[in-house]
Amino acid sequence: MRTLHRRTAAVTALAAVTTTAAAPGRAEPYAAPGSLPVLSGAYSLAARFDAVARDILRAHSDAARAQDRDRLKALSGFLAPGRRFLSFDARGHGRAVEAVGDLARADRVAVVVPGADGLLTNFDSWKWAGGGARSLHRQAAAAAPGTRLAVVAWLGYDSPSTRSPAVLTDGRAADGARELTRFVGELHRVNGRAEVALLCHSYGSVVCGKAAPRLARQRLPVDEVALYGSPGVAAASAAALCCAGLASGARIWAGRSSGDWTRFVPKVRIAGIGLGHDPAAPSFGALRFDAGSGPHSAYLRPGSRSLRNLTSIALGRDPGAHDTEATHARNA
Repeated sequence: MRTLHRRTAAVTALAAVTTTAAAPGRAEPYAAPGSLPVLSGAYSLAARFDAVARDILRAHSDAARAQDRDRLKALSGFLAPGRRFLSFDARGHGRAVEAVGDLARADRVAVVVPGADGLLTNFDSWKWAGGGARSLHRQAAAAAPGTRLAVVAWLGYDSPSTRSPAVLTDGRAADGARELTRFVGELHRVNGRAEVALLCHSYGSVVCGKAAPRLARQRLPVDEVALYGSPGVAAASAAALCCAGLASGARIWAGRSSGDWTRFVPKVRIAGIGLGHDPAAPSFGALRFDAGSGPHSAYLRPGSRSLRNLTSIALGRDPGAHDTEATHARNA
């Protein structure tokens, strides 16, 4: 009981610290995206890529008019030859979903689901969705030449700021779960034979946990889920997440680096505040992978142990770390 009181006090204090006054309203300088071609098969991909490229080009012009230098720089990178986006929205902090590799011919697709503070302006950093997805794709090419893996950088929801109270609740995650489920359904229509791995970082693990029942109802082919740097998930155990949500054959992995600050976040949910259970705890029952010793945003850093192990999971392989006491001690 004393432990519960301490956790309740910690959550309450954290909520108080992160609550800030609403920012004054300002006119939105970016237009809504246009309607997109429906993804109904491999041949629809080219039309989708072209339509989204037009939205990005229009947002680039909007950024120039608004003298939004950071956004202008980011969008110039998005327009580089060879880049292919499945969706994009410049409004607010922005959303973007990028395909790295050949989605239509892939045997496996890994979807990188980022956590809080995801923006268009940091999308291409290896710490975030786009740069991290490319790091993963390069690592897979080096580790398993000839393997047909496509990676998707999925900033497909309104990622909360770590300085806002939204990060303490699952409201954004609920919206994200609906969007993620819809997206995985689109992937399945494009490539019906590919198995899907969800790589869910930080608040993205909350999104994936909430998406699980929806994915199950639609019988979508998710066979690997990695929850890393997680602040908590709604499911009380890996078995509950797997069997009540994802396909019964799905493997649930969890990892936390020794330098990750989320180990100090109370894993509780009280009066709507807090995110739930710790998937990296021994009691949760997930398969464990060695996430190394880096900080919270370094799981996809090139050359890192965590990147190597997450790449193995993306490929449907065992990263070699099991649920042992030694692994728990390293990642606690």
